[in-house]
Amino acid sequence: MDRADIPLNALRVFEVAMRQGSFTRAAEELRVTQAAVSHQIARLEDRLGVALFLRASGGLVPTDEGRLLYPVLEHGLDGIARTLSRITGRRDVELLKIGVNTTFALGWLLPRLAAFENAHPEVDLRISTNNNRVDILREGLDMAIRFGNGSWTGNDAAPLVAAPMTPLCAPSLALRLSEPADLAQMVLLRSYRSAEWPGWFEAAQAPCPPVTGPVLDSSIALAQLAAEGAGVALLPVAMFARQVAEGRLTQPFGTTVSAGRYYLTWHSDRPQTNAMARFRQWIVAESSRAT
Repeated sequence: MDRADIPLNALRVFEVAMRQGSFTRAAEELRVTQAAVSHQIARLEDRLGVALFLRASGGLVPTDEGRLLYPVLEHGLDGIARTLSRITGRRDVELLKIGVNTTFALGWLLPRLAAFENAHPEVDLRISTNNNRVDILREGLDMAIRFGNGSWTGNDAAPLVAAPMTPLCAPSLALRLSEPADLAQMVLLRSYRSAEWPGWFEAAQAPCPPVTGPVLDSSIALAQLAAEGAGVALLPVAMFARQVAEGRLTQPFGTTVSAGRYYLTWHSDRPQTNAMARFRQWIVAESSRAT
């Protein structure tokens, strides 16, 4: 295939779609419509004669050809950006790609990012969100922020924000809750971590009723259902302080339980770049001030 036949803009759109894992989020980053993103990907697939994504009910699934193309393309685009920066006399900018648990991104990190970007204009920080399931190497990330106990095979971790969990619900439901035993009459919304509700009831010194409410893999979704009155969710209250302050969610009981905390993680065998070191130093300091 003649290199002149390859649509360069479509290659750029493909790189963003792979990194974001969604045509919708790619469109938001590129400031175009989702239809425009889909058109560019279809154009590239047509020129290459292979499918780069499978469209599944759960979202985009890269094909083997897409996974093969992505790291080569990403490296090439980064190299072009660095070279152009030098040509135009700008300070060399170092790319830093971080995967972030969506709850932490919305509830804590994003409101603070301007401070980091102002202090470190030499770092091109790119954030992609996830539901706490992330593979740093496979996804081409430098670092990841996730919730857990700090132990992930093959990864080093720096502790960040503690996230004690407590029941949160709509104010209308809170009126019917005077003691933990009253939760037995409520729909208890669940995450995929099945031990959370029993752990909270143990801390509250109350028997745990059967927990049969809907299971979701996103605290954001749990909080939304709780705010709409669909049930009571067990959530890291610090990540939803804004919703509590605005009166959309209420904390009916003071009892909290620790199921882990948020950590900044990176692959143990990878040398830390300057950008990684600067972000780590900044976020650890910010976390200390927040406690």
